[in-house]
Amino acid sequence: MNIQELYALFCASSGVTSDSRKINQNQLFFALRGENFNGNSFAQRALELGATYSIIDEPEYQTNEKCILVDDVLTTLQQLANYHLHQIRPKTILAITGSNGKTTTKELVHAVLSTTYNTHYTKGNYNNHIGIPLTLLEMPANTDIAVIEMGANHQKEIEQYCTYVEPTHGIITNCGKAHLEGFGGEVGVRKGKGELYDYLAQHDGTVFVNGDDGILIEMLKERKLEHIIRYGKNTFNKYQGKIIQEQPFLKIQFEDVIIQSNLFGSYNYTNIMCAVAVGKSFNVKNEQIKQAIENYFPNNARSQMIEKGDYKLILDAYNANPTSMQHALESLAQSATKNKIVILGDMFELGEYAAQEHQKIVDLASSLRFNTIVLVGEEFAKTNHSNEILVFADTTKAQQWFKQQQFQDAVILLKGSRSMKMEKVIE
Repeated sequence: MNIQELYALFCASSGVTSDSRKINQNQLFFALRGENFNGNSFAQRALELGATYSIIDEPEYQTNEKCILVDDVLTTLQQLANYHLHQIRPKTILAITGSNGKTTTKELVHAVLSTTYNTHYTKGNYNNHIGIPLTLLEMPANTDIAVIEMGANHQKEIEQYCTYVEPTHGIITNCGKAHLEGFGGEVGVRKGKGELYDYLAQHDGTVFVNGDDGILIEMLKERKLEHIIRYGKNTFNKYQGKIIQEQPFLKIQFEDVIIQSNLFGSYNYTNIMCAVAVGKSFNVKNEQIKQAIENYFPNNARSQMIEKGDYKLILDAYNANPTSMQHALESLAQSATKNKIVILGDMFELGEYAAQEHQKIVDLASSLRFNTIVLVGEEFAKTNHSNEILVFADTTKAQQWFKQQQFQDAVILLKGSRSMKMEKVIE
């Protein structure tokens, strides 16, 4: 079956899924394989639950004409997504990647653009080799602008995404110490994230860049990009903004507009200014930019500020790496609140850099003189630290400690990698 024939089946369906446990009537089931499962083995079950067809790539599972055999299910899913993209033909496809802040930036950019345009965007954490094509396939026919988030943990991944997303515009939020194991160090991170710049350079694309970020500017100099839109604090940027207030939430000014955000920490300044720059470039009115950003409330454990009686909790437990951990700690240290508590969970995917990066975070936290420092996880337990620092092997033990505390006029930062599930500490 060729891609045009499969697309006809897609158009007649109610959508696609790769999860046989969540089949909706008349969907196409794509039998993807993972480390611990083989989707092909669920092909028949998916049909019984209401799928119209199952797309498989192992002949032994072709039990009837409703099981469509292809060479590779994942590749077929990505090709179908690209074919759908070409039928919709949005005027702009904006790809966003980076070590930190890409999800918040994506949410803010979407909020701003959707005030004026029909905007389709990546929802949740659908930012990988499966989530991105699924996002494209959900794109409605009237889409003007698509905002696609691209996550990556190794080189050539962004390059591959670009082949079927075909971005016209791009944003790299930053290049920090994330996924060092997969990328092979900080140089590898820059090379991997820079694959977005490579694609845009080859296709006469446009880049939005934090003009104050020396690493990103250097990466741009290495490539022949003609369309560059800079934002930041310095006067040489096309779109300039300044921080007016950091606590309890970030307030910034651009032109004559004051934006009172619901975001914690000065590190969110660049995320906000990126959304401002995108909005201005697409002729969104200042008042609409202001309202869109002020009406955005972080969720899903991403810099959420939660008030709990006598204390405030900064829940930033969706993910963590050395760069984002540093930014969060430094922002909390600037808080006027006297009682500052940090509860930090292990950072993953650091490989050979794990020991030194965890030690750097402990040293930083100690130097910032927080009232209480709590470390959770095996990697933090291996670090050299003072006896005043509390260390727990897992979140269960940390939770037991947390329940016994009576916090008064405190701000608590809870941060760690997703696999640590740091939110359990406060359940």
